[in-house]
Amino acid sequence: MTVAQTDAGDVGAPGSAAATAKRRRDLGPLRNLLPYFARHRRLVAGAIVFLLLASVTTLSLPLAVRRVLDLGFESPDTRFVDTYFAMLTVLAAVLAVASAGRYYFVVTLGERIVAELRKDVFSRVTRLSQDFYDRTMSGEIVSRLTADTTQVKSAVGSTASLALRNAILVTGSLVMMVITAPALSAIVIAVIPIIVIPLIAIGRSVRKRSRAAQDTLATASAYATEAIGAMRTVQAFTGESHATGRYGQAVDDAFEAARASIRARAFLTAFAIFLVFTSIVVVLWIGSQQVITGAMSAGTLGQFLLYAVFAASSLGQLSEVWGDLALAAGATERLTELMAEEPTVRDVAQPLALPEPPRGALTFENVSFAYPMAGLPTLSNVSFTVRPGETVAIVGPSGAGKSTLFALMERFYDPTAGRITLDGVDISHAQLSALRRRLALVPQDVAAFAASVADNIAFGSPSATRDEVLAAAQAAHADGFVRALPDGYDTLVGERGVTLSGGQRQRLAIARAILRDAPVLLLDEATSALDSQSETAVQAGLERLMKDRTTLVIAHRLATVMKADRILVLSAGRIVEEGHHGELIERGGLYAELARMQFREPLRPAPDAGIAAVPSECRSLG
Repeated sequence: MTVAQTDAGDVGAPGSAAATAKRRRDLGPLRNLLPYFARHRRLVAGAIVFLLLASVTTLSLPLAVRRVLDLGFESPDTRFVDTYFAMLTVLAAVLAVASAGRYYFVVTLGERIVAELRKDVFSRVTRLSQDFYDRTMSGEIVSRLTADTTQVKSAVGSTASLALRNAILVTGSLVMMVITAPALSAIVIAVIPIIVIPLIAIGRSVRKRSRAAQDTLATASAYATEAIGAMRTVQAFTGESHATGRYGQAVDDAFEAARASIRARAFLTAFAIFLVFTSIVVVLWIGSQQVITGAMSAGTLGQFLLYAVFAASSLGQLSEVWGDLALAAGATERLTELMAEEPTVRDVAQPLALPEPPRGALTFENVSFAYPMAGLPTLSNVSFTVRPGETVAIVGPSGAGKSTLFALMERFYDPTAGRITLDGVDISHAQLSALRRRLALVPQDVAAFAASVADNIAFGSPSATRDEVLAAAQAAHADGFVRALPDGYDTLVGERGVTLSGGQRQRLAIARAILRDAPVLLLDEATSALDSQSETAVQAGLERLMKDRTTLVIAHRLATVMKADRILVLSAGRIVEEGHHGELIERGGLYAELARMQFREPLRPAPDAGIAAVPSECRSLG
């Protein structure tokens, strides 16, 4: 972990309020970036060297001005003045090179750190458990990956160096002011606490308000992401005005929150500049009196005045930079919260190895489960065994818990009671990646990525060759429509596969599972989006895929149900019936009732008739 893991809490959850308040009082979120700086010591060293060189060069300018004022005009010979102005030109060249070097190293450092920060945050969120995504909007996560990291880049790439440069100039100028005119310096130094103390106090308010602005903007971004992803639904229900109004309100809320932060920063800047330059006016008036009386030379006053201007301008810029750092601190705090999230489903310290070769034996032992966000039990004391190579169909009304069984097998969640074993090993004690490599899922809601057809099929099997991808597509009966696409297997399918039909996306998902070549196959309505002709072709491919594999099928398709070795009937999170199709029809229970509702009358397949005996209109089972 590279960003320090502070008190973890739900992102944006009320339960984390105390920890967030503690971090707000401690202005240390930016310290969480120190590990990233440590990785790039050469860039940091280069930035510091050029920063110091630029600062020292700037601080040397008043010395030359004093010499010119005090000595350069005493003689009609201009060589002395010429020499010093030549030196000023050299100093200007050094300052230019130092500023260019500082810019290069600082901006490069900012880009490098933010690139790594984005990668680390994304890597982290890909490893969080599903309950995190149940409670967190995807747009909120994207906002942190984009807007917040951009704010951090601004701070690391420019604001931090400006703050350090101004701090050096303030310190150096004050030291030189004391050396030049101790009495006058006392006046300026006396004003500094009056500026710095409110600077810190108001800075806290700025940071709090900037955090609120960022949170509000993230809410707007989250809604925009959601609406854009469902734009067909928005337009189909003529919801454009409603969506625009809701997003507009969220943007207005973000603007009001940002304006509150801007007001605080504006007041902070005005307050600092007024006090700083008022002190300079007072000092200049006192100094001019001393020049008139001969207690101080004009060159000394000029030198002191330049240092006072350097100190004043640098302190004034620090007030502005402080606000930018407050924004970056708020952004870093939000990223730190994300990095501090711990997955609820994780590997044990010493995971058990799954047996080799894999057999595919699955067992549920008194498994109960309730989704964290819902609280109500979804499964209650579910027990069953699936033998190696067996095909088991799972049916039942909506909400019975069918898809939850698959989620538990994949260890997206852990049971609240009971255990699940694969080949005799409790899956909670197996390595997550090893477990999931033995499972191939064909979901009802297919995830297609904005990539080529070949890349979508090979997702999860990056080492697959082109020939293996083609073979998987042919087995899934996807080769025909793929070759008809403009660029064949290299055709880009658009975000979420929007250019493909539901049936085409489902065939890609089946090809992806075929290529996975896992010993356990999970089919969640794998043919639900196919027409009758496509279903017949894909079903043949699925049967080849299911051969010699343990297969669990959430089944609404009659052909799959009737060919299964067993059927489990779920209702209200419990297994209420188990058996073959014919047996369950004979019992007249829930399965028979579902059959009557969807088939018009109970079906009893003729011996050896197979699917051919099933009427074409009788395609679904709840």
